[in-house]
Amino acid sequence: MNSIAKSLLKTVKCSPAGWLRSSSTHCGKQHLPKLVLGIETSCDDTGAAVVDEAGNVLGEALQCQREVHLKTGGIIPLVAQQLHRENIEQVVKEALSVSGVSVNELTAIATTVKPGLALSLEVGLDYSIKLVNKYQKPFIPIHHMEAHALTIRLTNQVEFPFLVLLLSGGHCILAVAQGVSDFLVLGQSIDIAPGDMLDKVARRLSLIKHPECHSMAGGKAIEHLAQTGNRQQYTFRLPMQQYRNCDFSFSGLQNLINKTIIQKEKEEGIQEGELLSCVKDIAAAVQHVVAIHIIQRTYRAMLFCIKNGILSPKHATLVVSGGVASNQYIRRGLQTLANANNFAFLSPPPRLCTDNGVMIAWNGIERLRAGLGVLNSTEGIRYEPKAPLGTDISNQVEEDSIKVPKLRKILQLAS
Repeated sequence: MNSIAKSLLKTVKCSPAGWLRSSSTHCGKQHLPKLVLGIETSCDDTGAAVVDEAGNVLGEALQCQREVHLKTGGIIPLVAQQLHRENIEQVVKEALSVSGVSVNELTAIATTVKPGLALSLEVGLDYSIKLVNKYQKPFIPIHHMEAHALTIRLTNQVEFPFLVLLLSGGHCILAVAQGVSDFLVLGQSIDIAPGDMLDKVARRLSLIKHPECHSMAGGKAIEHLAQTGNRQQYTFRLPMQQYRNCDFSFSGLQNLINKTIIQKEKEEGIQEGELLSCVKDIAAAVQHVVAIHIIQRTYRAMLFCIKNGILSPKHATLVVSGGVASNQYIRRGLQTLANANNFAFLSPPPRLCTDNGVMIAWNGIERLRAGLGVLNSTEGIRYEPKAPLGTDISNQVEEDSIKVPKLRKILQLAS
């Protein structure tokens, strides 16, 4: 393992999900607890964790490639694959060591097989298959976005159904979680994801050169600078206003932002790669328009679910997960929206919003309990770079053509 990877390797031990703890006896007889090893390599983080059926995280290890990819200006799939190969065995050993559990004691092994970067998924799946075959353990293939959606049930007492918004660098999905592997997709990004767009804008603004942001990922740098910027200095047109659905679009918005950046560079007489004096104001305006777009589509999803009886108005919950869910400005806006519509608002702690082995192991526990997708043979298992989540009912949302009330009051409360 290289020195950069060694310095980034972390182990975390914690015991969340107290509400899930159950007795280790049944009808007076002792039984061994179910233990699942989760392995995550869908993008640029190598993660592993051991979780038991009560929701205790017995051991976790995570190797983050962020510092490597910051130097290259973005994730290079071949580099990500090589780092996964260098580190996966050590990460799994660390998680097992911290947990005090041997592979022989595991009930099953769960691994992300879809969606994600093909080269990254391949590393995790190949390693897992070898482990499964060597120790003759059941294998549970995991959908990465399903794992993000269900993480909240590890940390909070949440019953199905609930509305879930998944925000990350690779996805933007609004869905209703009806069960462990039962999702109704209300809308999703038709082009790029919000995290991807924020990273690209940060690169175009050369924020890595900003003295306050040199060690920050793109989205985090935008959020940091936006705190002291004036969003009212720039106004970007909200995407998809003519479409009364729950889909998202960020590529057109990115183009508008790039045009503004080019114009400001001309006005200030600087070249691409140099820092604009107004960079904080642009960051604030960008973050704001992304937040409004997300909030507006989520508002429509709430109204659709209540109107059609998919969620009960007395027990409705909005869950927000994924890496972009850690953005406090976006999170505040969504929480205010939920409060205004009598929805409970829940989001996993930030460290569980980003990719990790804990969510994969927990998804494995959920599937093990429900008896869903637990395989005794790995024959024919393949990774899938692209994979839908559940049943798409976005056409029904569009047919309902629900008009969203103005957000002014909600935004005032959130700001």
